[in-house]
Amino acid sequence: MDAKLLKEKVFSLADELQPLFEEVCDTVFHHPELGMQEFWTSDYLVSMIEKEGFSVEKPFGGIETAFCAKKGQSGPQIAFLAEYDALPGYGPCKNENGHACGHNWIAAVTFGAAVVLGRIADELGCRALWIGTPAEETIGGKIDLVRAGAFEGVDLVLQMHLGAHTELYAHSQAMDSIEFTFEGRAAHAAAAPERGINALDACNLTFAGVNCLRQHVTPDVRMHGIISEGGVAPNIVPSHCVVKFYVRAAHRSYLDTVTEKVINIARGAELMTGAKMSYRFFENPFDELDNCAPLRPYMEANLRAAGETDIEESDPNVGGSTDIGNVSQVCPTFYVPMAAGNTDGSRCHDEAFLAHVNSPAAYAALNRGVKAMAATAVDALADPALWAEVQSWCHRNKD
Repeated sequence: MDAKLLKEKVFSLADELQPLFEEVCDTVFHHPELGMQEFWTSDYLVSMIEKEGFSVEKPFGGIETAFCAKKGQSGPQIAFLAEYDALPGYGPCKNENGHACGHNWIAAVTFGAAVVLGRIADELGCRALWIGTPAEETIGGKIDLVRAGAFEGVDLVLQMHLGAHTELYAHSQAMDSIEFTFEGRAAHAAAAPERGINALDACNLTFAGVNCLRQHVTPDVRMHGIISEGGVAPNIVPSHCVVKFYVRAAHRSYLDTVTEKVINIARGAELMTGAKMSYRFFENPFDELDNCAPLRPYMEANLRAAGETDIEESDPNVGGSTDIGNVSQVCPTFYVPMAAGNTDGSRCHDEAFLAHVNSPAAYAALNRGVKAMAATAVDALADPALWAEVQSWCHRNKD
């Protein structure tokens, strides 16, 4: 296998097929659908990959809008993960969906990488996979796919995401989503307050306890919440109140400890007020990203060869969570935030970011991303020593 020649072929194919990749980016951008409702989008993406000779399973992993497309006769399986759910709350009346997350671009760049690798899969002796993963912005569809065994037999996962800069040391936090419900007893708040049990007091005491906890956790921890139900009228002692928290930490092992502390705080609020507490995890538990370090120099070299210059160190103080973290715990994964080319200071999820995710700059980044991901897959497959490092990555601390 001549890696240099195959990578030259990757770059040539990426340039040749660029109009197709831009078409996917533009089409998904103009059909924004929320998580688990990506019916039109997933059908469209399946139709596009089938035209490239991929066989497709849909639904996949028990999720109606998920899919898995494969091309190649046999060998190691290299997967590119598409995201395609949008966000709500945009437009003049704040009632429109939009891809301010840039998931239209993620769908296109992973489509492109899968198509290019699929064209040379038999020469490489591998199988190219394109896996559609819904609802990254909400429940974290990849987590359900991990549970369903969707990544069993996958040897390497690659994905990119638009951001402020291109980063090779990307990180994300583990996160738990906890909802506490307090049930008290209603009473007239002025005429007979002694007859009431105030569920809102329990919520406020939970917040107070969490705020006290902040000084006794490591600096990476983030705890932020809302009162989603706080009573019905000022003259009625609140009898039913609900509070939701996101609790994050750099590593799942420590997050489990912090989460238990937060739950114990809510138990204390129950004891102090008499309002009965129950809790549930209202979204999937997100694990931290474990980027496959052996691939980093190869990804950097391929990005630079493709023309990427805006490469910066990741800010360790910037938080956030993504469901690809869970994938990285079970399968070697390399994830790259890619520079969107915007100069207005807007960031992912800002309404202003909508102007950048389907722009000429985004299309240029799309071309660089397709080349870098597919070429990095070639590097990994062509070097037995590197491949062995990649395959041992997820097991290095777990055996």
